Formats: sequence, structure tokens, C-alpha cells
Amino acid sequence: MSQSHSLINLKIDGKDVQIATGATILEAAEKLGIRIPTLCYLQKISPTGACRICVVEVAGADKTMTACNTRAVDGMEITTQSEKLSVIRRQVVELLLVNHPLDCPVCDAGGECDLQDICYSQDVTSQPFAAEDVNAPTIDHWPLIQQVPNRCIMCEKCVKVCHEVIGSNALFVNEKGDKAFIDKDLAKCEFCGNCVQVCPTGTMISKPFKFKARPWELRRTASVCTLCSAQCQADYHSKRGQVLRVTAEDGTTVNDGNLCVGGFFGHGYLNSAQRLTTPLVGGQAVSWESALGRVAGELARLRDGFGGQSLAGLASGRLTNEENYLLQKLFRGALASNNLDSEARFGLLRAVKVLREQLGLTAASNHLDRIGKAEAILVFGADPTAEVPAVDWQVQLAHRKRDARLVVANLRRIKLAGQAETFLQYRPGSEALLAGALAKLIVAKGLADTAYLSQFVGNQEELLTYLASVDLDLACAAAGVERALLEEAADHLGQAGSVTVLFGRDLMQCAGAESAVAGLINLALVSGALHGDCGGLFPVEEKGNAFGLLDAGICPEYLPGFVDYAAGDRFAKAWHTSLPEGGLDAAGILAGIEAGRIRALYLAGCNPLVNFPDSGRWHKAMEKLELLVVQDILASELTAMAHVVLPGAAGAEKRGSVTALDGRVSQLAKAVDPPGQARPDLTILADLFGAVSGKPAPSETALRSELIELTGSYSDLCQTLGQRGVCWKEPYRPVPGSLKGATPSLTAPATLELQLLVGKSPFQFGTTTTFCPATSELTGDGAILVNPRDAATLGVAGDGARLKVTGPAGAFTGPVTITEQVPPGLLFAPYNFAVLNAQRAVAGSNCVPVTAARA
Repeated sequence: MSQSHSLINLKIDGKDVQIATGATILEAAEKLGIRIPTLCYLQKISPTGACRICVVEVAGADKTMTACNTRAVDGMEITTQSEKLSVIRRQVVELLLVNHPLDCPVCDAGGECDLQDICYSQDVTSQPFAAEDVNAPTIDHWPLIQQVPNRCIMCEKCVKVCHEVIGSNALFVNEKGDKAFIDKDLAKCEFCGNCVQVCPTGTMISKPFKFKARPWELRRTASVCTLCSAQCQADYHSKRGQVLRVTAEDGTTVNDGNLCVGGFFGHGYLNSAQRLTTPLVGGQAVSWESALGRVAGELARLRDGFGGQSLAGLASGRLTNEENYLLQKLFRGALASNNLDSEARFGLLRAVKVLREQLGLTAASNHLDRIGKAEAILVFGADPTAEVPAVDWQVQLAHRKRDARLVVANLRRIKLAGQAETFLQYRPGSEALLAGALAKLIVAKGLADTAYLSQFVGNQEELLTYLASVDLDLACAAAGVERALLEEAADHLGQAGSVTVLFGRDLMQCAGAESAVAGLINLALVSGALHGDCGGLFPVEEKGNAFGLLDAGICPEYLPGFVDYAAGDRFAKAWHTSLPEGGLDAAGILAGIEAGRIRALYLAGCNPLVNFPDSGRWHKAMEKLELLVVQDILASELTAMAHVVLPGAAGAEKRGSVTALDGRVSQLAKAVDPPGQARPDLTILADLFGAVSGKPAPSETALRSELIELTGSYSDLCQTLGQRGVCWKEPYRPVPGSLKGATPSLTAPATLELQLLVGKSPFQFGTTTTFCPATSELTGDGAILVNPRDAATLGVAGDGARLKVTGPAGAFTGPVTITEQVPPGLLFAPYNFAVLNAQRAVAGSNCVPVTAARA
């Protein structure tokens, strides 16, 4: 939908400037480097013109005009500085101060208040005007955010960011005239904190940060947030060794100053009383020398006595690329074991294997910001608002500001479903059928990207023949989707010049994930999602460095750089060893522990008791281990079970690189030291590697160089990270004739009475943020979502009543929330909470048949 703009010429303060038609006076002035004072203006939202600080004089006009929302016209002559304008601006500011309390000494915005700065720059030092105080009282009942109406200047930045950028629509103007104030629909609020960030005064206040520090006391460290795979650029503000808040700057490459609930409020776990601060052996505090000596000695003993296959390791997206690389090198090169895996096994890895086989992709096909430039977007089996909020913001940008068509296919009524032109609420197990039906309709309507298919798809006829075999009536019946809606969705995707296809946890962890991903690849091919600079195919993975984890070789199938394990001669040569044979994945490791073949398990930032399906079985199995080593940052049921606990560091407490869902590599910056005797994970692993192998402990620089040399996948990225430590890999470039069309299974799902879907809480990220008081205020210990019809059938009286859910793997009990967000026949429970522990019920996939009864 891009269009060329003609240029116009105008003069500002005697200087000539040329700018595109439709640009504002303010934008023209900025091009010349002329500063016009503003208060309500924010580049990423539509202009309001509410504060009127930016008034300018236009030759020939009988009144001043606001620069932020007045379009420039060819031939305009504009004056931005004059005595007349100074008088007007001073009076405007003085009027803003009517009923505005001069409570700067106790206002949380003191020292970083735009209104303070405007008063200073416009020489406003008094309140000459007075009026009856009609302000609403302070709003204290909102979670996490306090609203002080008498400080508000009604700039509406918060309202517009909430509506235009975040798409939440939670904030609105209540009342009229001088009684107007900003109010909130709490049911819609995502608690992202962006209203606090953009507030030019102390009206919107973060309760967790209130009275903790003045801005000049804080040390600011530019880094990235690692709670999800978008890896937004963020600034950590610390005082006396503690992170007290996190903010983001407008104009940043990835997130343009936006943060989500995790980024803004979810850092409290860093200062949790549950932080691990000293090594433990048998529950007793010991020195690092003693703890590492115990681990190294036991691992070597078991390796030498029972072979490397008696040892296993599970890693995490919480570790950096270098840390995960060293962990797999420790196991393969020093412990003779290829029993390595992670939580990615249950979702992302399943998707990546298909993407790699069909397209040669191991991450998204394009940069994150290309989502927002597409003309049509399909969100399939994903909830970006919860999983990767920065993806949601890109969808909002495309849909709200650039008029892209939005199609949502999901089991549940997520936020984006309410905004979509077409919502396809499908039944569990019909994902591949539904994707195939959409692809078939695009081809049948003559809307397929035939030029791209002819150039790049080597088996085009096979692909088209397969799609022709899709039974549309069967697909509609199996998915529970009306044919008219399917046709409508196909039109939106087929008619668009550029398409984005997003898929997430619900699809990647479903029973037929491989077929579903293959079906979406076909859909991406025929719709043109892989063609051009806009749009693309995006796996929406929630875990922070999951893509880096797989790229570092944390799975038995692949060595670093997704080199097939059987073709790893260069790794063996570089490590001066032979690679161990075989290798078990997570399921094999679990069975091996149960059978007594695996005697030691090393967990690096990984908690199978909560994050893995069949978590109850993992709990029983780990009780049999001779050695359970837990390297983590927070005390839990898992650390209580461990023979040895090694306290690691969080992302804000260490250095290293991480890889985002679009292949972007970012460098972490250390904001604070780990608490107590806790150490960066790389230091722990390096010392352990040295102790087990008898070789010098490797450095971060050496590991990064080795990773680049052996894989080539990072090229020189990690050595040439640019501004703020961020660098981009090249976008997807297919080789002509190289792509394959897939033939996924088109089996219709069985009709089941009640099913449970386990997914992500919108307010928690993994289990880490459940240790944060702020996010826990929003969620408690988690709840089971139940449709009103099912609630009536089960005899559940209302919210808070307890329900016992029994699935193939076991049972769990929790409070219910009755909502239309889930359809009849489907329960939803978040996996994030150790108390709820919904993973006890599922095995094999994230959606399973269950029975339920009042507890």
C-alpha cells in the first residue's frame, strides 16, 4: 500500500525546506533542525493539538496555528519564534497550571517532567490564573498504576498510545470540559506501562517504582529485555545494585520505545527474596570451590564408571548463545554425552525442523518490522499479545495505521480476534486441514503468487495437485468454520500485495504440529508471504533466547549452526575429541532416568516440574537420580530436590549475545551484579568445563569466536554489533527452484466432549516473573478459563470456584474464571504457575481430552 509523495517547498524562519505533501509544519521544522516546543506531541501517535504550545505564525493567516497537526502547504512562510508567540506560549502554560498542584518535591515525575521543562523554557514562574478545583480525586484502585487527575494536562498521549500503538483501548476520556479526566476499562488493560512512559507529567505513576528513587540517582544501562523472543531494546535503571525500573526510548530499532507488562513491570524477580545467593550442596551453603568440585567429581565418576550416556543435560532460553554453546561443548566434548535437550523440543524445534526441511529457514523469514508493512496478516494458532507483544504492536501498526487486512485463526477468542476482519475459530486438531483449505481457495480463485511459485518451488505441480485434493467441505466441518468465512479469509490473503503469516505456541505444540506448520508453509508460498521485502513467515516463540538455544546446538539432532549431528567432523577436530554416539531427547532422557540408565541430570535454567508436559512424571523420575544439579536464579521446589544448587545470573546481571525470532543478534549489557555469591552462568560453566576436561576455562570472547568459526551462521555479527549492541542478519533469500511444497496429513480430528489447552498467561513470562510482586498482583497463582455453558454443566457457581481437571498424564486443581474467551468444550489453563501446574495433565501435545469436576 505504499505510495509516492510529491514534494512541496516552504520557508521556516527564513530558511527554505522541501518536504513530502501531507507532512506537518512540525515535521518540516524538524528537518531544518528548528525546535518548536511541544507537550502533547508524540511521533508514534496521531497529533492531537491539545496543549497548543507549538503555535506558530503563518504569513497571510489571521491567527496562529499549531505546528504538530497543521499540514504544510506549498509556498508557506512560517515564523516559529517571536514576541507574540512567546506571550501566547507563556499564557498557554499558565492556563495549564490552573488547579495543577505545585507538588514537585513529592511528585514521582520530578526531574523528568516535560511540564517542568516547558515552564522553565517559557519562563513561567507563577500561577496568575485561578479557578474552582473540579478535578476528580486520585485514582488508587487500579493495579500497578496510580492516576492523579489534578496533575493531568489532557494531552491524551496515554489514550492514543493505548489505542493506536498497543491496541488495547483501555484508556478513555471521562466527563467533559474542565471536569474531564482519563479513566480506564480495567478488563481491557494490558498493564504494559506505556501510559506511564509517555505521560509528560506525574499523572500516570508506576506504583512499584513510586518513591523508590529520583531519576538523577539512577544509573541507566542500555540493554535488551530477554523475557520473550522479540528482545526489545530497554534501559535498566539501578540504584545501589538493584534494578528499580525499566524504560525504553522512542525511536529504538525494535520496539520504538514501547514495553509490555513483562518489560515494564516484570523485573521484580531480580530483587526477590527467593533469589539464590550461594552454592548449596545437600541444602547447605558451601563455597564455589566445594560445589563445583562436587559436581565435576560426580560427573567424571559417572562418566568413567557408566559411560557418557549415563549423563544428561537440559538447557534454557534464559541462557545466552555463548552459555548454551559452552554447555553443549561440555557435554559432548568433555562428558562424552549427547543427551541434550530443552523445552523447545515440545514446540519450536518441531516447527523449525519443518521450516528447515521445506524452506531452509531456522527462524523468521524477515525482520520483525516487516510485519507492520504487510497488506494482509494471518495470525494462526498464536496469541501475540501474550506470547510476543512486540509482534502484536506490529500487527496494530499494519492494521490500524496502514489499513492491512487482518485474519485470525485460533481456538480461543484472543484480543486480535475482536479486531480482525475475519475470525476463524477452529477446533483442536484441524489446523493442517484449515491451512490447506485456505491455500486451496487462494489457488482456485486465481490469486496465487504464481510467478514466485514458478521461480522458486521445484515441485510446483506436486504442490498444486496436493492442494487440489483438499476437501473444502471436510475441512469446514472438521474445523467448525463456515465456508463463507473461509472464502472471505482467502480473499483477504490472496488479494494483498504482501502477506504476513504468524504462528505460535497453540499451533507449534499441538498434536499435529509438523503437519500444521507444513500446511502454513504451503499457504505462505501460494499467498506470497515469502515474496518481497514486506511480510514474511514468523514463528512466534515466547521464550527469550529459544532461537539462540537451538542455534547453539542444544538438541541431540543438531550441532551448533544446525549442522546435522552425523556431519560433525569439524567440531570433533576443533574440540580434539570424538563425538559421542547416539543421543537422547527430552522424552528419552525421562525414560532413561526412570529405567536407571541416566544417573545424573544437569538443569541449566530449566524447570521440568512446571514447564514440561507430564510434569508429575518428571518429578517422580528425578527423585531416582544419583546427581541432580540445578543451575538457576530462584529457589523453588526444584532447587529443594537438587543435590547441588549453583546460583546463576539473570539477563540484566551478565553479558553475552542473544538471538531474536527474526535472527537479530543483540548484546546484553550488565546493569547490576548478581546477588550475593551468584555468578554469571558462563563463569559457572567455564569453571566446570575446566575442572572436568583439564583444559583452561574458556572466555566469552574465545567462545564467541569459536562459535562463529565453526558454524558460520553468525558470520561476524557478534563481533560487529552496532548501536546499542544490535545487529541484523540478512533476510530470507531463497534459491530459485530450491523450495519444496509439503504434503501434510489431512486427517480430520475426532469429536471430543471436553479438551484442555495449556498456554501462556498474558501477564507472566515463563515461571520467572511469577516471582515478581507486580505481575503476580495481576494473576495470583493462575486460573482455569471455562465457558459459561461448561460452567453450568459442571456445576461451577462462579469465578473462584475450584475445578479438578484430569488428563492423560494426571490431574491438577485450580480456581476458575468464567469467560466467553474460550468456546464450549475447551478449557484453558496457563502453564506458568507452579501452584496450578497445569502441565501435570498433558502429555504429547498442549491440547488433550480431559474430564473435569468440582473440587
